[in-house]
Amino acid sequence: MVANRGEIAIRVFRACRELGIRSVAIYSEEDKNSLFRTLADESYQIGKGKSPVDAYLSIGEIIELAKAKAVDAIHPGYGFLSENAEFAKQCEEAGIAFIGPTHEMMNALGDKNSVQNCSHQCWCANHSRCRKSCRK
Repeated sequence: MVANRGEIAIRVFRACRELGIRSVAIYSEEDKNSLFRTLADESYQIGKGKSPVDAYLSIGEIIELAKAKAVDAIHPGYGFLSENAEFAKQCEEAGIAFIGPTHEMMNALGDKNSVQNCSHQCWCANHSRCRKSCRK
């Protein structure tokens, strides 16, 4: 499933077709005539009565649709849900692969102090010049 629209969805659907992977599109009411949804093997409207942005951010509805259609992975595309740790976590909890970083990694990289700590630990783990007290 691609939880996005437009050009990014078109690219993912093209790659799926080349790899022989079944694809599922979601679309808002405003996108019902868009090209991207016709390139997927299946397409389903989400967020009825919602604005396009709210439709594509309907995490619960997207997860439920993915489970109902036996989707095994969700590609979030760019924007919308691609940096949403809660969406990645709900995918994981539903047994659906999130194509992107784990929710733990998104949370760890969500603020400057966490990023600095994470990068320092990674550097220390791979360089013998680091103080032994830093290595775990």
